[in-house]
Amino acid sequence: MSSKEYIKGRGAQKNTNNRFLQHVSETRDDFLEFCRLEGEEAESNKTKYIPIFPKTIVNKVDSPDVGMMYSMNPYQGCEHGCIYCYARNTHEYWGYSAGLDFERKILVKKSAPELLEAKIRYKNWKAQTIVLSGNTDCYQPAEQKFEITRKCLEVFLKYRHPVGIITKNATVLRDLDILRELNKHKLIGVNISVTSLSEKTRRILEPRTASIQKRLKTIKVLSENNIPVNAMLAPIIPGINSHELLPLAKTVADHGALSFGLTVVRLNGSIGQIFSDWIKKTMPDRAEKVLHQIQDCHGGTVNDSRFGTRTRGEGKIAEQIHQTAILAKQRYFKGRTFPKLNGDLHEQYKDGQMRLF
Repeated sequence: MSSKEYIKGRGAQKNTNNRFLQHVSETRDDFLEFCRLEGEEAESNKTKYIPIFPKTIVNKVDSPDVGMMYSMNPYQGCEHGCIYCYARNTHEYWGYSAGLDFERKILVKKSAPELLEAKIRYKNWKAQTIVLSGNTDCYQPAEQKFEITRKCLEVFLKYRHPVGIITKNATVLRDLDILRELNKHKLIGVNISVTSLSEKTRRILEPRTASIQKRLKTIKVLSENNIPVNAMLAPIIPGINSHELLPLAKTVADHGALSFGLTVVRLNGSIGQIFSDWIKKTMPDRAEKVLHQIQDCHGGTVNDSRFGTRTRGEGKIAEQIHQTAILAKQRYFKGRTFPKLNGDLHEQYKDGQMRLF
């Protein structure tokens, strides 16, 4: 594939049509085709930060197989550009594409700390772990500019409220001072995503994420500070990183992770088209094999939306992955447990300071 056809530094290689804006998308495609034929640049590859003003920030998670009850996302869209990301589809609700738009048009919620504070101060709110982030990475590159995640962590600490973090970015170590304070009260748990031990694989699968070595160092530093870490070895993609599951588990255990979780990749919504286009451009020699193996995990399609099976998969390949995970836990995580966070302190700090009795 020529360099003109491949967009460096991005995961998606195209903008898929927004299912909610079909006619607009068709017009846009005509414009892009005109630009291509005329040799003009249709759009910039630079990231745009767009402020938005939500009324609420904490979301109740209704999906029974996600493992969290509440989440919040300081940013919508994610510059990391992970090709498999299930959150891509949510960009369509904002009028954008799940493809390149998801990576290049980042919606910024500057009011997130104030909205969070209002939520957890509400008189009927009972403390339950709120996860940063259930959708897009709270430590993506935008965080270095806006520091919204850090401000939210300060709110959690002020009100002694439990918080979880999911990230694949080493920027989380910037906030080690706050994480230490949260951990003194057993209010923090961090989930670090590690999908491969190969930098070559990481660069094309997750182009703007932290390197593998930086992620492993992040696990090590957090663990040395007694901050509990769960490693997310997700998603497992047959034919791309499935063969790495055992060495991945051993490596994160060696760096101090207390547990690990995994999912079998599913390509829901527009992601099926985005992933198929990407793999045929980046791994043409094994594209069809990988796609067929993904289909084998989901009853002949690349996606299964049924709760309980959508992230586990079915069939021989999926079963082999889960059997390998069981073996990894027996070998490398025996005697380790990820602690339950403390939700008992918040009521005493609901007004922002320790209540007097």
